[in-house]
Amino acid sequence: MKFTDGYWQTRPGIDPLYAVQVDDVRVDEAAGTMTVYAPTAVIRGRGDTLNRPMLTVTYSSPSPGVVKVRVEHFAGAARRGPEFAVAGEAGFRPVVKVDEAAGVLESGGLSVRVHRGGRWRVDFEQDGRVLTSSLPKSVGAMTSSSGPAAGGAWVHEQLSLDPGEHVYGLGERFGPFVKNGQSVDVWNEDGGTSSEQAYKNVPFYLTSKGYGVFVAHPEKVSLEVASEVNTRVQFSVEGQALEYYVVAGPTPKDVLRRYTGLTGRPPAVPAWSYGLWLSTSFTTDYDEATVTSFVDGMAERDLPLSVFHFDCFWMREYQWCDFEWDPRVFPDPEGMLARLHERGLKVSAWINPYIGQRSPLFAEGSARGYLLRTPDGGVWQWDLWQAGMGLVDFTNPDATAWYLGHLERLLDQGVDCFKTDFGERVPVEGVVWHDGSDPRQMHNYYAQLYNEAVFGLLERRRGRGEAVLFARSATAGGQQMPVHWGGDCDSTYASMAESLRGGLSLGMSGFGYWSHDIGGFEGTPDAGVFKRWLAFGLLSSHSRLHGSGSYRVPWAFDPEAVDVARRFTHLKLSLMPYLAASARQATGDGTPIMRSMVLEFPADRGTFGVDTQYMLGDALLVAPVFTPDGIVEYYVPEGTWTRLLDDGAGGHERTVTGPRWVTETHGFDSLPVLVRPGTVLPVGARTDRPDYAWADGVELRLFGLPDGYDAVTEVPTGEADGSVARFRVRRTGDEVEVSSRDAPGAWSVRAGDRWASAQGAGAVTLAV
Repeated sequence: MKFTDGYWQTRPGIDPLYAVQVDDVRVDEAAGTMTVYAPTAVIRGRGDTLNRPMLTVTYSSPSPGVVKVRVEHFAGAARRGPEFAVAGEAGFRPVVKVDEAAGVLESGGLSVRVHRGGRWRVDFEQDGRVLTSSLPKSVGAMTSSSGPAAGGAWVHEQLSLDPGEHVYGLGERFGPFVKNGQSVDVWNEDGGTSSEQAYKNVPFYLTSKGYGVFVAHPEKVSLEVASEVNTRVQFSVEGQALEYYVVAGPTPKDVLRRYTGLTGRPPAVPAWSYGLWLSTSFTTDYDEATVTSFVDGMAERDLPLSVFHFDCFWMREYQWCDFEWDPRVFPDPEGMLARLHERGLKVSAWINPYIGQRSPLFAEGSARGYLLRTPDGGVWQWDLWQAGMGLVDFTNPDATAWYLGHLERLLDQGVDCFKTDFGERVPVEGVVWHDGSDPRQMHNYYAQLYNEAVFGLLERRRGRGEAVLFARSATAGGQQMPVHWGGDCDSTYASMAESLRGGLSLGMSGFGYWSHDIGGFEGTPDAGVFKRWLAFGLLSSHSRLHGSGSYRVPWAFDPEAVDVARRFTHLKLSLMPYLAASARQATGDGTPIMRSMVLEFPADRGTFGVDTQYMLGDALLVAPVFTPDGIVEYYVPEGTWTRLLDDGAGGHERTVTGPRWVTETHGFDSLPVLVRPGTVLPVGARTDRPDYAWADGVELRLFGLPDGYDAVTEVPTGEADGSVARFRVRRTGDEVEVSSRDAPGAWSVRAGDRWASAQGAGAVTLAV
């Protein structure tokens, strides 16, 4: 929200109060806090303290490298919740020092310095380097005395930006990847991928300077990213107080590690979920015979399939959700699901948190108080999506148990996981939550309660590491309930690119996994778009064929689409040892599997604005093709990179040396996939399924290892205990030695055109 009219004036009806100077700094050593009292005018004498508002700013730290800031106007204002769960390090206390010049709170290598005397200035420093500052007119309490917002109150902070500093994150946003110059409202909406609205809004940003900021408010957070004051990021919330955290780097990965330490890390997901998912699509006509024909067709064409997904119309129209299979098309659901399981498939079913009025569950939920209420005790309803639908009130434990009880019945029938659709259309006017939550704070947070409930059920039934969702809505902390997909996109090249921008922004917001609808959702893609999207989709963490009004089996497009689907499905399954190792980074420190170039190469300014390519893990550069003629332009960081798809397609040189931009033309069966120099890439022995013993028969491919290289590569075995096989790789001159003490079976090593194999623990030496 903008409060000013240019540099000099405020907007009509806005009355600002700014922290002008420091009156006093007080320390609570037991609590580890430093509280600053800031008058909103220069105090020259005792009389100036009368009838003068004061802002209170309290600094603390929950863990090393993180500083918490709370700005208050009226400290007694009530908040009804909910609030984000923020974890800290037990027993940690920052160091606080106050003298005549400044008050300083130190947290690991991060410190906040409040200057005393003169105009308001607060510096956030890491190892003596100023990351960002709160400057005059940065800390403000605003009220509205007239106009549409009369009677409103807000608190804002503005943190400085350096020249050339880029801002990223704020959830899954499909517009420009660099957020500078944008006005962003953190407010979940069902707006598709072609608008400024977003399904997954996260009030967290990080910058190319190596720090992040988390605004700890689940309600609407408005940000002006170098758009109201060109040299600052402003963030504001309605009310009398504002809380935020400054998160230290120095690298973006360090920021994400600390941020996900506060809000939760992505858990492991089952190995089978990495395989190809096939959907019925949305409004298509289908029954068990249709499903069987799709499954048979995939098998006949050597297109390995892992999951079959039943979208909305597995339930009868107008009755979403009643969690009952439509008997007209699925008269024997238990038998059908058993037959799919016999084919080695997992089953996903679509659900949402809305109960249509014609559903038998509506009357039951209404009578028991399980649906969101209006102030007069009635049920909140509207006709969008489903006629007369109500909303399950997940703040009511009984309502949550009731909802999950119906999902339990589906699990008993043979459903393995759920697509948790919607969760964004949550009203804020004229509603009363069971636990008394503030509707404004519940709007974004509802997605957290919804997905948390369903994911928790799957963990209880399947076990940790075996639960997975396909979720659309989220907010801060939602990374703990994966996987998320990009929502409703058009079936065009432009929409494929905007989907990627959304995924890269989500990865910069702490989410470890991400997917999207191959071919796009709205409309039917032409064969070229579908084939290009196949390559992109199968080089993503999770891969799903899904659309709206048309089937998305590859043979519905052209014969070449089948070949492209086979090529990239097999490639992805062979990369499972590498993807599994990348997932360990996501669960261990919050680094996503699909990474923006700046996340992986923060010291290379050439990567700062790149948003049409990504790193899959830390070693594979992927540049999707977004043009009908196959022309692709991509950036290569420093070093000599090697093509993974080295079959000579397109006549391209096998290696590409950076840093530079490269322009190439690729056929539908190809795209730039480059291996980073200095990589030991584990490639699996199977291409028929994702859940196999990844280390058994693994091939270690060596790319550009320098003389003197000596490191251990860990390859997950695929066992439930999380065990790994370790391979030590050493290069001396023109020879490479690879040894292992705990490889479970046969394995091999390849360096260029040379290779050698071993059986079990042992050593292999190659000339390179």
